[in-house]
Amino acid sequence: MNRAYEMMVIIDGDVDDPKAQSWMKTITDGVESVGGQLHEKIDWWGKRQFAYEINKKPSGYYLVAQIVAAPGALDELERQLRLADDIVRHKLIRLPEEEAARRGITVEAA
Repeated sequence: MNRAYEMMVIIDGDVDDPKAQSWMKTITDGVESVGGQLHEKIDWWGKRQFAYEINKKPSGYYLVAQIVAAPGALDELERQLRLADDIVRHKLIRLPEEEAARRGITVEAA
């Protein structure tokens, strides 16, 4: 059974814009390699100032992805994000079924 997820990633604000945007392809490839799919294209928020410094950084690039994948399938992608020097923070949450339905994310059985 597939589940709906939302992933937010904050990329170091010191990297240049094309390199930051290349993380969208990395995330897309990581999701597709485990049989998952993006609900829509990744929502690129661009560079934003932090409310407070994180790891001595004042800003970062934000992106949000809505993903449909099997439970545990995104573990390797999360590991890659945890180890990457360019990633300041990331968060993957499983959306409740009601919220996924409200957003129009269809979850088909695997």
